[in-house]
Amino acid sequence: MQNAKAANVPNDNIERSIKKGSSQDVEAYHDVQYELYGHGGVGIIVEVLTDNKNRASSEIRIATNKRGGSIATPGSVAFNFDRKGVITVAKNKAFEDELFVKATESGAEDFIAEEDVFIIITDPQELYTIKDALSHKGVECEEALLEMVPKTSVECDVETAKQNLALIEWLEGIDDVDAVFHNMKIPDEL
Repeated sequence: MQNAKAANVPNDNIERSIKKGSSQDVEAYHDVQYELYGHGGVGIIVEVLTDNKNRASSEIRIATNKRGGSIATPGSVAFNFDRKGVITVAKNKAFEDELFVKATESGAEDFIAEEDVFIIITDPQELYTIKDALSHKGVECEEALLEMVPKTSVECDVETAKQNLALIEWLEGIDDVDAVFHNMKIPDEL
């Protein structure tokens, strides 16, 4: 709900989704994970929540037919990713040294300073415990999500990166898709 409110989703839509999800007559929903190879050997993981596996798999196939890439066999891409908790804090909301100390004292596994945010990596089971500990220490967290974090990144030239970004954008536009993760290192020129 916090993420929906942060994205300015109207309260009526949030309440309708909650009622739909908690209704007894709702169809069974399935969590499905698709593994893809993008352009230049980039690994892509697509997490889907769907009431129709055939429709979801068809839409993934259409995406790879239109934007390139291929569907990989299960396990061939996922081995290169770890499920982690990811907490983001805006750079204008914290000082790096202070946040680093607070994060490590709270049990964070890693701390990354990006261009406009700090990223705190946690064990998936500890995500909300660490987020709450940081909040109690006065840290304003933007997001706290479970994500598939790549173990290694694949370097791409600008053209290959553009092709992969087009595929990722198409995948993210599919209604049943919850999240898309990749191990592409995006070139600075983009």
